[in-house]
Amino acid sequence: MSPAKKNTDTAISLISGLTQIVYLLIAVSLSLLALVSFYDVALQVAALIHAEDLTQGVLRVLHALLLTIIIVEILETVTSYFRTNRVQVTPILIAGLTAMVRRVLTFGVEHVEPLDFGMTLVAILVLTIAIVYIGRQERADSY
Repeated sequence: MSPAKKNTDTAISLISGLTQIVYLLIAVSLSLLALVSFYDVALQVAALIHAEDLTQGVLRVLHALLLTIIIVEILETVTSYFRTNRVQVTPILIAGLTAMVRRVLTFGVEHVEPLDFGMTLVAILVLTIAIVYIGRQERADSY
């Protein structure tokens, strides 16, 4: 093996190892964040029992729960990278779709411009189509 090829292989191995360490740190951080977020859901549910405005309390619980789902989906992307050494796109799209649904829930509570509402609906449509398309591709690839 030539010295240039050996140096290139060594550099690639170092960068790959660094990438693995970064992904591991992200996974640990997301795991801690998911636990804290789930704790927040529990606090929101407990506060719901004594809430004066039940609708606002339920919305707060849903927001906290959907945020937890978003964090878990992003964590799934990182853990699937460790399993397959490939970044999976579907969990990222699902996290984006969940974020858009979370945004829709605020539309009844705060004033929203019609353009903002329309763009959110377009984003939901595009994300849904992408999830369906990629799901079909993954099923076709597995046969």
